[in-house]
Amino acid sequence: MSSFGTHRARVHDPARPVQWRLSDLRSCVVRFAPYGFRATYHHLRTSAGIPRCPGRDPESLVRAVEELHAARLVWLTAETEYAERRAREKRAGRRRPAPGDTWRARQRGCDRIAYCPDPGRHPTEPLPVVVRRVLRGLPESPGPGDRPVCRVCGGPTATVSWSVGYWTHTLCAECGVSLRRE
Repeated sequence: MSSFGTHRARVHDPARPVQWRLSDLRSCVVRFAPYGFRATYHHLRTSAGIPRCPGRDPESLVRAVEELHAARLVWLTAETEYAERRAREKRAGRRRPAPGDTWRARQRGCDRIAYCPDPGRHPTEPLPVVVRRVLRGLPESPGPGDRPVCRVCGGPTATVSWSVGYWTHTLCAECGVSLRRE
């Protein structure tokens, strides 16, 4: 199985057919999808301006993979710092994560950092900006009037329900990030 870096290099290779490069971009999204695969892929297609026929603008694939790579670097740096800090805390006898890190302790891997179950509804800012905002560790307590706090928008937010069949997600009305699943 190839790595993110291998697929990223393949996207940059102009000698490869455009459809293969698009497939490599999708493979990069499989390995790092902050909004979940479908919403992250939709975000990259719109932000990089990837046309329906990517052969018309093959450089849009490079723009997309570079935005994803920049967000991944932010995540990897933060994960390294978090792991080092937790190791120090554990050596000092503190076995539980700090209150601001509880969401991170539940997070497994780099998928769904700010999960958006509706692929057409996600934050519009560049991925690195959103990932930085999520990683700064906003509180998880409800805001005024018991309105949930969105880690992306930064405060109490109005909500919208969105059903995916078996699950019903409560989404932030501003950015579409799932606040909870029922």
